[in-house]
Amino acid sequence: MIKFIAKLTVAVLFAAGTVLAADSATPFVGNWAITLPEGAPAWLGVAQNNGQLTASLLWIGGSVTPLDSVSISNQSLVCTRIRSVDRKDNQGKIIGTERLTDNFAAQLDGDNLKFVALLARNGGSGADKKECTGQRIPPPPSAPDLAKVKFGNAISLFNGKDLTGWRLTNPKALNGWSVADGLLINRIEQEEGKPHKSYGNLRTDREFEDFNLTLETRVPKGGNSGVYLRGVYEVQVFDSYGKPLDPHNMGALYSRIKPLVSAEKPAGEWQTLDITLVARHLTVILNGKKIIDNQPVLGVTGGALTADEFKPGPIYLQGDHTGIEYRNLVLRPVAK
Repeated sequence: MIKFIAKLTVAVLFAAGTVLAADSATPFVGNWAITLPEGAPAWLGVAQNNGQLTASLLWIGGSVTPLDSVSISNQSLVCTRIRSVDRKDNQGKIIGTERLTDNFAAQLDGDNLKFVALLARNGGSGADKKECTGQRIPPPPSAPDLAKVKFGNAISLFNGKDLTGWRLTNPKALNGWSVADGLLINRIEQEEGKPHKSYGNLRTDREFEDFNLTLETRVPKGGNSGVYLRGVYEVQVFDSYGKPLDPHNMGALYSRIKPLVSAEKPAGEWQTLDITLVARHLTVILNGKKIIDNQPVLGVTGGALTADEFKPGPIYLQGDHTGIEYRNLVLRPVAK
């Protein structure tokens, strides 16, 4: 019965109708901030080139990914996403993969979006329906002239002694964060054969708007962390030394902006990040080399605390993947 209802819902959402002319899609073109019923953020980007519609989606976590089909039907934007998931046995061993198709439909009300997602369940057991709200994101302004931007007094975010000024983003998560020898350290411990433990991300109590942030980090072999700006944009911290350029490498804006050059150091060495966020434009200097040069940011990244890019937010450090070390975190807010 559940499977039948899910199929019926898909049929209603994607009923055959007249596919409108490409120009009719114009109202959907742009970037959209989407909020799920439980408050989790998502993002949709729609583009039109030579009459052809394309779209990309960020669904809570992970990367921004292109959707497999995009069309207009009965004044609705209709999209599908095909994804592969691992099939595991009772011991957690991967025994195969399964291809699932998720369906999405959106309707406009001015600059607001009603967004419905039908997310296929593993094993062909129907779909979960999510009814979401969305708002159009204004295009980024012109790139700021950073030479004319004035910054206020430096704020030391970490005192080198304890976690004063910091707290977990989720107070129910395991806390792997501690302070030793003047370092902010995250330790992850998993037990073989036992359920995966979820560790917490660490955020500042204070919230900020635009700023320059400098810090040092030491990434272990295979290490994976991140520095979230205003709690919505992740600058990747990752052991990517020797890897080809990729928007998931050290210093990238995760899955959105690929570094211009490789500037990371081998695992175990201290590395410096100099990050400037002004007027939704990002500059990143990694180990003295500019790898992102005043580029526009088009939307939140996976793991964002909110879909709202326009309010102040914390600096937060990703701690749910691997161990990591930080020191000398200093922020200079843009002077009003």
